[in-house]
Amino acid sequence: MNHPEPSPEERDRLLGEAVALRSRPDETAKEEARVRLVALADRLPADAEVAYQTAWAHDVLGREAEAVPYYERALADTGTGTGLGEEDRRGALLGLGSTYRTLGRHEDAAALLGAAVEEFPEDGALRAFLAMALYNTGRHHAATRLLLTLLAATSEDPSVRAYRAAIEHYAQDLDAIEGAG
Repeated sequence: MNHPEPSPEERDRLLGEAVALRSRPDETAKEEARVRLVALADRLPADAEVAYQTAWAHDVLGREAEAVPYYERALADTGTGTGLGEEDRRGALLGLGSTYRTLGRHEDAAALLGAAVEEFPEDGALRAFLAMALYNTGRHHAATRLLLTLLAATSEDPSVRAYRAAIEHYAQDLDAIEGAG
């Protein structure tokens, strides 16, 4: 049975209730949230936020393959002005990239996360997930370089901070040997 599109108030209420259920620790609530979000996404196929929350509900249940079309829908530029806000967009990019990687779609993950890092260069989580995807594609040097640069930039460990400049320098060319040549 097709249900009509909900009013904005009803949409917000239904979405809020489902997100609250998803946040509970028990699997039964998470599954109920997933079912409700799928129904809401069916009623609002162009709603990026609903699609993102539906993808997330699948991910928390380990249903990554089912999450993909919702993440892709959330990130699609429909030109309607109903896209995701910045924080949700970051989350959707990370979620889809991580999901691609989990599903063995390593090249897709690396491409998507690489573009996400260009869009949000200060996001350390995106860079960490990109490093994992790069590792999975066999680009071990690029992955290690990215992680070392991230470590040097974000570590609060005093011993890492003391060698920050050296770590950043050597991260650029892990195979360099001083004085060779």
